[in-house]
Amino acid sequence: MSLSLIIKYVYSISGSQGKINEQNLMETAFCGPDTLQIANGRTVNGNLLPPSGIDYSMKGAIIMSMNGIDISSWQRGIDLAAVPCEFVIVKATEGTSYLNPYCGENLRQAEGLGKKLGVYHFAGGGNPDAEAEYFAANVKNCIGKAILVLDWEIQDAPNGTEWAKRWLDRVYEITRVKPIIYMSNYLVNHLNWSAVSSAGYRLWNAYYYNYGTPMGYNPDAPLPEHLGAWGTALLYQYTSEGRLDGYNGNLDLDVFYGGPGDWDAYTRVDGRPAPEPEPEPTPKPEPVITYTVRRGDTLSGIASRYHTTVAALAQFNGISNPNRIYAGQVIRIPAGSQGPAQPVYYVVKWGDTLSGIAVRFGTTYQRLMQLNGIQNPNRIYAGQRLRIR
Repeated sequence: MSLSLIIKYVYSISGSQGKINEQNLMETAFCGPDTLQIANGRTVNGNLLPPSGIDYSMKGAIIMSMNGIDISSWQRGIDLAAVPCEFVIVKATEGTSYLNPYCGENLRQAEGLGKKLGVYHFAGGGNPDAEAEYFAANVKNCIGKAILVLDWEIQDAPNGTEWAKRWLDRVYEITRVKPIIYMSNYLVNHLNWSAVSSAGYRLWNAYYYNYGTPMGYNPDAPLPEHLGAWGTALLYQYTSEGRLDGYNGNLDLDVFYGGPGDWDAYTRVDGRPAPEPEPEPTPKPEPVITYTVRRGDTLSGIASRYHTTVAALAQFNGISNPNRIYAGQVIRIPAGSQGPAQPVYYVVKWGDTLSGIAVRFGTTYQRLMQLNGIQNPNRIYAGQRLRIR
């Protein structure tokens, strides 16, 4: 995988450990796979930090970068094998009901090609917990492989920063992967994002510095001077009019300030490699339901009572003549035919969401809405009695 090395405005670094000139910087720049070492200094996501005791002066930084694209259903049919990119970020979900039908296909192809992966959720502005849970449920196969992203584009939402932080916190609670947040440079500076920034959620900044001009990759695209509470960005989307070989249309072009190892660090579960998926548990055999025939019973009557068929009972019990059963005979009932199930109820607790309850009981929030006559899935209250099935 090719990496772009950007060296900007380096003046000199001097101190007790000697002077490093521009030539030495060029020679030492390739000493590590991702994080560049200069003397005893270090870089963190492209920001040069001085070694202890060394006085330095410089403008800019030494940065390793990767070029990539972000796509959604608008780019359906894109052949990622034909498009040059080092990473692909794919829209997965929006709100609590939309799933990008091309997301899985795009991710499988990108992974097969060795691209770095990302998935994003487009904020719908509903219940942040419900949206976070919906996203996490639909990208569970990406955990440990992809950067997780909240796409925040709502300009006039009240308590927008609180909403976004709650979504980010909830995704982190579920996945143990620290997500990042995407937004326009206007929103970066329009709202106070200090709570989000201080919690360690990194920024993907969008700013089209040369709007209206089609272009190819430009990892040296100038970042805006003001980046709000962050002061720096992890990713930068610098055009929506990107033109690349292999695709006949506009693409969002992005630069990631780091190398492959840096990207992987943002995909890991709690900073550690994601554990191998646990094997599917061996299903336990369902207990056999039996019925003892009484005088006057018929096989068709028993079948009707247990919501099955005469043929199923006859086959399951080795009965050759369904018209011949006798009092005291034990009839086994096929699994899944245990008669009408008794309703199951759940009392809502504080902090519950409808989608969270649905996941807990192996159903869907739409089914819960139907069973309980709920019009707005974001409005349930503590103490409410919900029918589960």
